[in-house]
Amino acid sequence: MDIATPTGATEPDADLLDLARAVADESRSYLTTVTEVAAGTTPEATLPLLLLAVSDVLAVGARLGATTDVVPVLRFEPDLGPDPDVDPLRAALANVFEGIDEYAEVVDPLVTPEVETSSVSGDLVAIAGALAQGLRHYQTGAVTEALWWWQFSYLSDWGERASGVLRAIQTMLAHLRLDVADDVATEAEYDALQS
Repeated sequence: MDIATPTGATEPDADLLDLARAVADESRSYLTTVTEVAAGTTPEATLPLLLLAVSDVLAVGARLGATTDVVPVLRFEPDLGPDPDVDPLRAALANVFEGIDEYAEVVDPLVTPEVETSSVSGDLVAIAGALAQGLRHYQTGAVTEALWWWQFSYLSDWGERASGVLRAIQTMLAHLRLDVADDVATEAEYDALQS
């Protein structure tokens, strides 16, 4: 990939280029997974796929958060044209999670115990939108701008949303795997005692 460097700017160092490649790869993977889940092609794998995708993007997001602030040369975001329309994705995901889309989330655990309602579909799409915006910069060769956008949006929005939705998805998966009828649990306990 050719790196577009504005006049007077310095090219990102090797560590930042590696980080940008890693975030771009995880962004593409996340967007592919979320799109496939929204399409409903493998409903039995929905939660495991999302658990992995959100975990992976949070891991690369942690690298963004741990990195010294990335500051673009230009003090404004270059115009990339209209933002992608994510409403169809949001609607499809809301359909996938119908009846279990909403979950409780602590607004700011350091400031207040206040709880608000969030949605799995809304959070997955907000993350997708932020990652896609950075990816658009990256694909034009504006690596520093892409890194700045991913880092800023991770710290200001999608990192928190990803943490919350990951917990919700993990909780759904736990309920599916661990919640059993009392008679089934009793029979399993009896069988375990008899063996």
